[in-house]
Amino acid sequence: MTVGAVTADGRARVLADGNQLPMLGLGVWQVPNGPVCVNAVRWALELGYRHIDTAQAYGNEESVGRALRDSGVPREDVFITTKFYPGHRDPVAEAEQSLRRLGVDQVDLYLIHWPQRGPTWAWPGMERARERGLTRSIGVSNFSAADLDKVATAGTVVPAVNQVQFSPFEDRRALLAACERLNVAVEAYSPLGTGRHLSDATVRRVAQRAGRTPAHVLLRWCLQHGIPVIPKSTHRERIAENAQIFDFTLSGADMAELDALDRTRGTDRALERGWW
Repeated sequence: MTVGAVTADGRARVLADGNQLPMLGLGVWQVPNGPVCVNAVRWALELGYRHIDTAQAYGNEESVGRALRDSGVPREDVFITTKFYPGHRDPVAEAEQSLRRLGVDQVDLYLIHWPQRGPTWAWPGMERARERGLTRSIGVSNFSAADLDKVATAGTVVPAVNQVQFSPFEDRRALLAACERLNVAVEAYSPLGTGRHLSDATVRRVAQRAGRTPAHVLLRWCLQHGIPVIPKSTHRERIAENAQIFDFTLSGADMAELDALDRTRGTDRALERGWW
């Protein structure tokens, strides 16, 4: 498969290192460690999800690992992402702790969660984590085009992924173009705007025209731009709903109408303002 291409079945994106990132995953940001997280992950795996996205900062890696074990789905069939918390010093040591909490020997993708203290200082440690087999792929999250250029220049491996907030309302076209130039896959977190975007009149109109739900429309818009999505939910029916995005296509007119909702002016930044 060509780097950057979506697989023939439309369910994975081929990364620059040859690994395949599922186009749909479950995000567990703000899901507390314990039964709520275990149930959400277990339901997702039962419903056919094969990517779970967590982070050291979320504090719920243990629950993700427990749900994976309880699910009975073979480890090699599930793509697991976690993220290095950049308030700590050593990506390798923190990856080892993540593996213990998750109960696995390796994660599939390890990201720098945000560019605290600058974009490049943690990257050598991320490369070491990959060299030691703690992760199959490495990448970043919340990095701007300028941040990515610095990492690509300083490192020996270019990030495979840049996970950022992306949706019709956050259509960071210049950042997407910069990532494509470097063969970095953009992955969308909060593609539903933590629920805010579901009530937008344009989204609802397109959904009605397509005979789908607003969530379907927002997620499908990302997929048709080649962007994997990790919507978060702790409700089984919503987790099931969010998975029904591979059996329809939005028209060119629908896509253009959604493209026009962008509020970022096509920025090359990952965030309108940093939180660090």
